[in-house]
Amino acid sequence: MKQSAGVPRPKCLRSAGVNLNYWYAVALSTELGQKPLAIQLWHQDIVLFRNRHGQVQALANRCPHRFVKLSSGYVQGDDIVCIYHGWRFNGAGHCTDIPYLNAQQKLPTCRLRSYPVQERQGFIWLFPGDPTQAQNHQPVDLPEWEHLNYVVSVAPMNFQAHFSFLIENLMDMYHGHLHRNFQPWGNAVLHKKSTGSDWVEAEYHALCYFRIDRPWSAIQLFIPQLRRGFPTSLIVRYEYPHWHSWLGKDFRLYCLIAPVSATQTRAYLIHTASLGAFRDLHRLPIWFRRWVKNRCFNAAKDFLQGLIREDVFMMEQEQQAYLQNPERRGLEVNPVIGSVQKLIEQQAQIYSTL
Repeated sequence: MKQSAGVPRPKCLRSAGVNLNYWYAVALSTELGQKPLAIQLWHQDIVLFRNRHGQVQALANRCPHRFVKLSSGYVQGDDIVCIYHGWRFNGAGHCTDIPYLNAQQKLPTCRLRSYPVQERQGFIWLFPGDPTQAQNHQPVDLPEWEHLNYVVSVAPMNFQAHFSFLIENLMDMYHGHLHRNFQPWGNAVLHKKSTGSDWVEAEYHALCYFRIDRPWSAIQLFIPQLRRGFPTSLIVRYEYPHWHSWLGKDFRLYCLIAPVSATQTRAYLIHTASLGAFRDLHRLPIWFRRWVKNRCFNAAKDFLQGLIREDVFMMEQEQQAYLQNPERRGLEVNPVIGSVQKLIEQQAQIYSTL
C-alpha cells in the first residue's frame, strides 16, 4: 500500500478535549470494595462507592460544606459520609443527614452531581457527559471476559501524557521496533486503511511469533535468535474512544482509555488468548474449563507490563517534547496516524458544540 507523508497538527491535537458522551472504564470491579474510591476523568473529580446492596454509585467528589473530598470518608448504609463533619449523601447526590442539625433547621437543598454508572464484564463504566444520552450508547463489549474458551490478562496504565499519544502508539504497528525484546509480532506492513464517522481501522500483514496450538513457540518471544514467524494479519481499530485489535485467530486485545487531563492518561490493556485451537476442548467438564480459565487469569500480565513500560517511556518523552516546543511539527509517513488525529479532533469539536 502506498504510504503518503503527513504532518501532525500538534497545537490543536495535543490539547484536544474528550467527547464525554461515551462510556469510560474507570476501575476494575475488584478495585472498589467497601471503601470509597476516588477517580478522575477528564478534569472531573468523582467518587465511587457501593451501597448496602453492592451497587456502584458515582458522585462529584466534593462535599458542598467545606469542599473536602468525600472519598476520604466512609459508607454507611446507602450513603457516603463526609469524614469532616459527618454530612451524608445518597447515590442521587441528595444530603440525607447532618448529625448536628437542630430542630429548627432544614437540610440544605444542595445536590451533588451524580453520574450514570454500571458494572459489567469485570469493569465499572461511567458516563461523564449528558446523562440523558447515556441510554443511547453502550460500553465496549468484552465477550472474552466470561467465555470459557479465552484466557484473560489485564494491565493498568497510568502515565503523564495526552491520550492522543497512546492512540497513535496503538494504531502504528511499526513501533514494534521498540519492543524487539518483548515483541509478539514483527515485519509489519500496512495493507489497507478504512475509516468511518467514529472509527479508524488498519490492517497490517505481519509475522506472529507465538501460536496457541504450538506452545513451544513461546520461547521465541524471549530469544530473538530463534524467531521464526507465522504469517498473519494484524488488525487494529480505534473505535472512539477505545481501541481493540486482532492478531491472527488466537489473540485479541483491548485498550480501554480514560483520559485524566491534557497531560495524564489512565487506561486498561486487556489481552485475551483463545483456546479454540484445541478442538476437543468442548469435551472437558465445564467446571474444569472454568477452573483453568480462573487459574490462568493474568498469566500474561508481566508480559503486558513489559510492553507498557517501554511505550510509556516513549509517550512521556513525546509529551515533554511537545510542552517544550508546541509549535514544532514532527514528520510522519504512516497515513493511519493522520486519520486518527483527524478523528480525535472531530470528536473533541463535536462535544464542544453540543
